[in-house]
Formats: sequence, structure tokens, C-alpha cells
Amino acid sequence: MYVLNAITGGNNQISRRLKVRRGAGQATRRINCTLCYQRCVAFFTKSILNAVISAIIVLFFLIVFVKILTQHASTLREALPGAMGILKLKNRNPKTNNDNNPMASFRYPYFGSSKVLDIQNNVPLGGGRFIEWKNGDSPYEITSDVKDKSDELARERRAAVKNAMNHAWGGYKKYAFGYDELQPVSGIGNKNWFGLGTTLVDALDTLWLMGMKTEFFEARDWVRDHLNHDVDHLVSTFENTIRSLGGLLSAYAWSGDEVFLEKAEDLGKRLVYAFDSPSGIPYFQVNLRTGKATNEKWSPKETQIAAAGSLQLEFRYLSKLTGNETYATRSEHAMDMILSLMPQDGLYYTAIRNTESEPSFGKVGSRITFGGRADSFYEYLLKVWLQGGRLETKYREAYDKSMDGLHKVLLQYSTPSNLTYIAKKDAATGKLIHEFEHLECFMGGLLALGAYTDPLGQESERAKRDMKTAKAIAYTCYQMYAHTETGLGPEIAGDFTTKTVLLRGKKKVLPHSYDFRPKTDAAHYLLRPEVVESLYILNKITGDPIYREWGWEIFLSIEHFCKTKYGYGSFPDVRDRSREPNNDGMESFFLGETLKYLYLLFDPDSNIDFSSHVFNTEAHPLPIFVVS
Repeated sequence: MYVLNAITGGNNQISRRLKVRRGAGQATRRINCTLCYQRCVAFFTKSILNAVISAIIVLFFLIVFVKILTQHASTLREALPGAMGILKLKNRNPKTNNDNNPMASFRYPYFGSSKVLDIQNNVPLGGGRFIEWKNGDSPYEITSDVKDKSDELARERRAAVKNAMNHAWGGYKKYAFGYDELQPVSGIGNKNWFGLGTTLVDALDTLWLMGMKTEFFEARDWVRDHLNHDVDHLVSTFENTIRSLGGLLSAYAWSGDEVFLEKAEDLGKRLVYAFDSPSGIPYFQVNLRTGKATNEKWSPKETQIAAAGSLQLEFRYLSKLTGNETYATRSEHAMDMILSLMPQDGLYYTAIRNTESEPSFGKVGSRITFGGRADSFYEYLLKVWLQGGRLETKYREAYDKSMDGLHKVLLQYSTPSNLTYIAKKDAATGKLIHEFEHLECFMGGLLALGAYTDPLGQESERAKRDMKTAKAIAYTCYQMYAHTETGLGPEIAGDFTTKTVLLRGKKKVLPHSYDFRPKTDAAHYLLRPEVVESLYILNKITGDPIYREWGWEIFLSIEHFCKTKYGYGSFPDVRDRSREPNNDGMESFFLGETLKYLYLLFDPDSNIDFSSHVFNTEAHPLPIFVVS
């Protein structure tokens, strides 16, 4: 105040004006502070509200993520190591793993579990995984620790497969015992094979190998008391040889029970009449009572190369056991006649004319393929050589020539991922047909077995080529399952390549994002064994646990989608999870092959060895012997 008076010279009027102005300024400042305070409160309130909303959103997505993580933990266990697998391999040498290192087993990232609980909620994990194996490589060292861990897990899974066999056999025994097949939807038996007890005979060695001895001897009693081959019908020479004759011979080989040998010889002496053709190449079908034999009505002068060239393992072993050389000589003569037609590339037409003294390739529906009507012929080229102690070199040479032709002519790669598959070739036009049958998936196992027993050695260029192709084909076949909504494989996959269309007068290539799709008219799953067959052989030879992991996924899908009240049925469309088995038939090969190969895949204690046994094309293991 004193300062103010001094400045104003004591002028009270000026002093009053200054006081008024000062008071107005203070009021203005108080208003501005209030507005500022209000704005700050509004800002911080809005910020806090936004933060709370953001936190709620983040929490919601975190809950969803955790739920997905929980449901698909096994997928992530596989996907994350798989995504990094190649980078890891670049930074270390997987071949330097020390067997004595207790951490070695953790370097193999793909061990799953044996749990089959809550099977109805099992969700297939999807395709595109395990890319390290796509090109036929072996990306990880399989140490003794890895093998031990795989074997331990396999024994747990083996029990689950045996439970499946118990279910299938239990339904057959209760509702169709002695019939050819169980109808798994309606729960009754049928005589689709003219009352020869086909499922029972086909499953004999499966029962034995799974340790189901009570069931085995119950089936033995039926064979002894009721099996009658005196059937006045034309039956398939091929199917009755591989299923029934092979089943009886294998049952005898494992059990030593003379009942099976007696029945095998009775069937063999009836089937052998099929070889009474001008060329010695067997007719497609034969009457088991009269011995009259003929080809199919739609192809009266021709038979199929698989049907004629896949009888030798069974008839040769029958000769070995009975001392009657007729069975061996006639079946071997048929094979020799087929080999006399050896094409330059080693690839045979599916149709072969057998009604003249000199055979020739047929034309009715003929094509070059490793699928239906040809598949097991190539299989027996290798396996007849193995059965005879690897002494009959003509069979091995023919096999190797055919495998060369496979690599040069039919081996193809998909778009866009370069998956390995085997195409077909039209016999009339010479054009490739880009589709891949489930039946052809046996080639993964066959090529591996051929490489494993190659006379040039497993380190030869040929053996390494064939083993690499074997692994690559097995990967593709597994992907045929993994890519579907059900985790089941279709009968035929197609659309392996890009499509070329005519657009405004110009050809245009249309790329697609998928490597293949189930063919619309062949999208069903028939309980077939070829994929698990190859997985078993590859695991047996390489020891790689990945083949057990893939087989386990397949088994889970079979349990989920194919199991019925009475047994297991074919699935109508692998693309549609809402469907149910509606084909009222359970093929004998489901018990004779599919479940057997799955069991053996998970059976590290099996005494089957590739140096002592050879499987026929129906998965019946027969002993190897030295031919005279």
C-alpha cells in the first residue's frame, strides 16, 4: 500500500481505480482457473474411462487367447518348433547330438500324448505342419533317448489300438461270427464273399499278434468245424488268395496249428485252376467247386496285372509247407510271362491279355499307374525276391527298373508347395493324369523297404534316392489326411497342379492356394490301410518317431468319425464333420491290415523283423526262406 501511495503520489482517485482493476483481474484469474480445473477433470476422466475400456477389451482377448491356447496346446507344441525348426538346424548340426546327453530327447520337438479321452471333441490339428519332412529329409538326429521316449509313449498308444480291435472283433463275434463281414451300422452279418468267413480268416494273425489268444482259438474252432471252400460260385482269384489263403498260411506260421494248413491246402488246390489259361497267366475269377475259370464279363480276354502278379508269395509258401511244387511253379510261370512284356521304362499297363499263348498288354480301361489294378504287382516284384532269400535276382532287377521309370515318368510335385505325388499316364494318349489314390500311398513303405534292402547298399545313390522319395510320399499321404476337416484321407486326391483356361482367346494359368483337394466323387474314406502301412515300415526302418505321431492322429480320427455301436464303418465325405458312417460294411482289411499296422506301429516289442518276415499285400506276415 505504501508503495502504491508513493507511486500515485497520494492520489486517492488513481488508487481506487487501480484497486478496481486489480480486483477484476483476480476474478478473471479465478474464472480461468475454474475452467482449467474443469477441463483437466474432464480430460483425466475421459482418459481413465478409455483406459478401463481398453483394459476390458485386452482382458477379453486375453481370455479368448488362453482358451484357444488350452484347446490347441498340442498344435502349438508342434507349430512353434516347426516354424523355428529350419532356423535351429541352420544354427546347429543335429547329427552331433550326444546319446549320453540327458537333454537330447528334448531336441526332438514333436512328442504328443497317448490320451484318447473325450474322443468326440477331438479336433484334427490341420495340414501344413511338419514341413521339415516335406522333401524327404531327416531333420533331427534320432538318439537312443529319443527312441526310448518314443517307445514308452507307443506302448500306451498300443493299448488304445488293441481296444479298438476289441470293439471291432466284439461286434463281429456277437452279431456276425462266421459271416464274411459285419455291417457296422445295422449290426448284422453278410455273405458278400459267398460265406467263406472272410473277416474271421483275415483277422486271425491280427488276433495272434495282439495277444488275443482266447479270441484266436475261438476263431480257430470255427475254421476247423465250419469253414467250407466247396462253393459253387465264381470268386476273385486275387482277393481270395491274399485275404483267405494268406490269412490261413500266416495263422499256421504263427501258431503251428495243422487246422490252418489243411484249410489252406484245400483252398489252394481250388484256386490253382485259375492258372489254366493259354498263357498261364491266371484268370480273374474261378469257381471253387468246379474249377471253371474266366475273366470278368466286361473284359473277357484280359485280366489286371495286379490280380495276376500278386499271387506268388502265398502259392510259393504253400509249396514250401506241403512239398507240392505245383503251386510255386504255376505262380512263378505267370510272373515270368508278365516280365517277358517288360516295357523300356519298366512301367506296365494295367490290363494284360491272358487268353492267348503269348500274352500282350490289353486295352480295356488300361493306364499306367501305381494305383488300383497295378499296385501290388510292383510290390511283389520286391517281396518275392525278399521271400526267396534275395537269390532270385530277376525279380529285384525288374523292381529296380520299374522304380527308375517311376522317378523319370510319373513322379510329380504339387503347386504351390511342391508336395511329392505319383501321377498316372493314359495308355491311349500318353498324357499324365494328376491325381493320387489312397491305394498308391503304399509306395512310401515299398520304396523304403527297397532302399533298406538294396543290393548296392543303403548308402548307394539309388538307395538314397528311393528312401528320400519314400519319405516325401509318406509326408504327402499324411497331408491328405491332415488337410481335411475330419483328419481322414479321401479315396482320391486331385487338383495337384495349376489350371490353364482359355480367357479372351489366350491361355491363362490360374494358380491356387491349395496343393490338392479330395475329388468330389471320391471324397470318402474306406478304412484303408496304405498310409499307416507306410508309416509302420518307415518307423521300423528309420526309428523316426514322427511316423508314430502322424499315425496317432489318423487313429484318433478313425475313432472319432468311423466308430459305430457295432464296429467301424466307412466315412462318406472327409470334408464334412457333420456326416456319420453310412456305408453299412466293415471290410475285412480293416481288421486284417489297418488295425494290425497301427498296432505294430506302436509295438516296439514285436518280434516281426524284415529279415525274417515279408508281408503279403493283405498284411499277412509270412516267413522268409531260401529257395532251392
